[in-house]
Amino acid sequence: MQSQRNIMSSLFLGGLLCIGLIAMGALLAEGMLKFRGMDRSVVVKGLSEREVPANVAIWPIRFTEVGNALPELYATLDDKSARIVHFLRQHGFSVDEISVSQPSLVDRQAQGFNEATVNQGRYTGAMTVTVYSHKIDKVRTAMGEISQLGQSGIAMTGQDYGNQTQFLFTDLNRLKPEMIAEATQNAREVASKFAQDSQSRLGKIRHASQGQFSITDRDSNTPYIKKVRIVSTIEYYLGD
Repeated sequence: MQSQRNIMSSLFLGGLLCIGLIAMGALLAEGMLKFRGMDRSVVVKGLSEREVPANVAIWPIRFTEVGNALPELYATLDDKSARIVHFLRQHGFSVDEISVSQPSLVDRQAQGFNEATVNQGRYTGAMTVTVYSHKIDKVRTAMGEISQLGQSGIAMTGQDYGNQTQFLFTDLNRLKPEMIAEATQNAREVASKFAQDSQSRLGKIRHASQGQFSITDRDSNTPYIKKVRIVSTIEYYLGD
């Protein structure tokens, strides 16, 4: 009798153990399915662009002179830089917006130039008058009338690599929140369309990379109009 009871107890415990193992297996299987479902994802990019006017202009006006006597050359450079400043003041720029560099002088004879070149003038002097202003329209107007200075005898140099007018946009922080939100919304719309086409459910964000803002000229003819751009990369979970 005792033996039968032991057998029945063992069978009962074994049955409970089997039921527990089966239940555990079902739970693990369900968990694995959920995990695999959550592991599905889609990576999309969201774009936001703006065209904005530049708000800062840096305009260097560089001119050169040649002479054989240093005192006369210095006097000529000072006179012509003053005339350029006067021209700029007439076009609406304040004293605080105008800076004048120190003269840059070269002794052609000491530099080993040939005799014919030295005879045209032993010394060359250059100065740069720079406008730093938020008055973009005034800068553009004055640039269009700069030939008046040439007609008055001021030999201005061309805009080489280190002497170019720059138009800048420095108010990016004002645009950042709105553009980031727009890029994120654009990415979500793309992801939603993908989820719909693949008969999936769009889940939460798995990973996001804001990307970097870029500011470029709209084109080579309008450097005073800037294109601000950001591309965000976002990964979303996909569910069944």
